[in-house]
Amino acid sequence: MNILGKKVVLRALEIEDMPFLKDMVNDPEMEKMVIGWSFPTSTKQQLMWFDKIINDRLNFRFAITYENKFVGVSTLTEIDWKNRKADHGIKLHSSTPKGIGIATDAVYATMKYAFEELQLNRLHGSFLDYNIASQKLYEKCGWKQEGVYRQSIFKNNAYHDEFPTAILREEYLEWKKNFLKQTE
Repeated sequence: MNILGKKVVLRALEIEDMPFLKDMVNDPEMEKMVIGWSFPTSTKQQLMWFDKIINDRLNFRFAITYENKFVGVSTLTEIDWKNRKADHGIKLHSSTPKGIGIATDAVYATMKYAFEELQLNRLHGSFLDYNIASQKLYEKCGWKQEGVYRQSIFKNNAYHDEFPTAILREEYLEWKKNFLKQTE
């Protein structure tokens, strides 16, 4: 089953997506902007990662496609089925067109699936203090900042603050009404 946004389609990751994912993981500019970290990744390592995650039911990773082209990944990870919550993240390939709502629509499609199909009640994530694009994206999508983890992430030889953010199902349903009106 594919997950439809207004502009994007979220689908299962395919082995053909792995070269693009490897590019994303190895991109030093992207590495600066994300909370996690990684070592340089080889083709073999990327394929081994794919084999490991393909049947994971607590961590979903979706390919984001725009005009039938792979442009990034949207995730629902650390799914807690009892408490109905999950972590969300999004990464777009550096070649993805900017300023046309791809990221917003990918977050919308992910929220729609999480809240309307999986019946989750809460999504959470976080962004670095200097990642203004992620801050604006989550604000635009109705998420609320929930504080600050001071100096919790070490990147570029310095400690940086991490801002946790989240959205509840009821907040999503209210936000969705306005989002759908704006995109009609």
